[in-house]
Amino acid sequence: MSDDQYSLYLPCPRGLEQALREEIAEIDGCGAQVQAEHAAGLSLRGSLRDVMLLNLHTRIASRVLLRVAQGPVAHADDIYRLALRQPWEQWFDADSTLRVDVTAERSPLQSLHFALLRAKDGVCDHFRLRDGRRPSVARDDPQARVHLHLDAASATLYLDTSGEALFKRGWRGAHGEAPLKENLAAGLLRLSGWTPQAVLYDPFCGAGTLVIEAAQRACGIAAGLERGFGFERLRGFDAAVWRELRARAQAARREPVAPIVAADIDPRMVALTRDNARRAGVEAALQLRQADALEGAAPLELAPGQSGWVLSNPPYAERIEAKGAQAEELLPRLGDRLKQRFVGWNAALLLADLRAERGLGLKASRRHVLYNGPIECRLFTFALVAGRPQRKPGADPREAQPGPGLTQ
Repeated sequence: MSDDQYSLYLPCPRGLEQALREEIAEIDGCGAQVQAEHAAGLSLRGSLRDVMLLNLHTRIASRVLLRVAQGPVAHADDIYRLALRQPWEQWFDADSTLRVDVTAERSPLQSLHFALLRAKDGVCDHFRLRDGRRPSVARDDPQARVHLHLDAASATLYLDTSGEALFKRGWRGAHGEAPLKENLAAGLLRLSGWTPQAVLYDPFCGAGTLVIEAAQRACGIAAGLERGFGFERLRGFDAAVWRELRARAQAARREPVAPIVAADIDPRMVALTRDNARRAGVEAALQLRQADALEGAAPLELAPGQSGWVLSNPPYAERIEAKGAQAEELLPRLGDRLKQRFVGWNAALLLADLRAERGLGLKASRRHVLYNGPIECRLFTFALVAGRPQRKPGADPREAQPGPGLTQ
């Protein structure tokens, strides 16, 4: 396999661009260099070996796209001509099945579907003119995927080396309520400041996405170790090198050094987390409990010098109402419990309520703007230290004044 360098693009959830940059720098043996940061992605230069490493190890990127061509576009036929003249035989042949996808940002073209069809026709006609036959189109499980991206003045053609989106790790059996995608969960862990040396507690674990991502990271399990990738069916990728990289990833597994605790009031969610954790290979690394997040003490005491994190995406109203509480009581009650039971811990909460600090009665030390799908959210981070005055029973949380109990 050559050491030729290629232009790559790694899309990711908006707000996680810097976290992705940091993650890439930590991938052992990866020589890919970030060239530019964009809204919801990074441009890189790297080799085909880097492409394999990125697919295997990134927890935050959605895909690894290899740029094939870019050109100006005034109308859809420009896309056809751009696709027609590319040497697609470098990557797949006329007997391969093909899928083409399209995304756009400020494109003047009125029909994205027609643009997609012209790209597909250009790829297929390239083979028809060259070999007398053309790839067949397959929406499900294609051997080759081409991605067309349109902006205000140009079209870019990418080879999708990932296949299925990278957040599909291969372990999820079913979804809980409003689940996070795995790559967003991985980004929350990194943005929060949690590291595998610290205790982690998710009191609203749902389907277990956050704690499973944390446990795999703590156990040194590569994100893509149990799934396949699109590049395995393409020309140009060295199967022997791929086997070596996978073997190294297998050998890097280790035992976690700090407890990871998951709890949920719903026993069905606890069972779902256990099933997902077993498929992910981290059941033994988790402590699972059925518990009410708004009652009781912290799940364990921190050892001297040990740090602890409460990290969670609190649920929607329906699961709170099952206990007889009103939805609007969730944040005040959660804030009180954090102040009363988790002194000395840190907390990071992903909330769609952009004024959540008032409801919690806490002042965030950091706020990150993120998007859970189309929903704008904030990851609020709090340092819970002694000395914070408690809210009086029944008091309006908006009346709570910042106190010495939280640092900025």
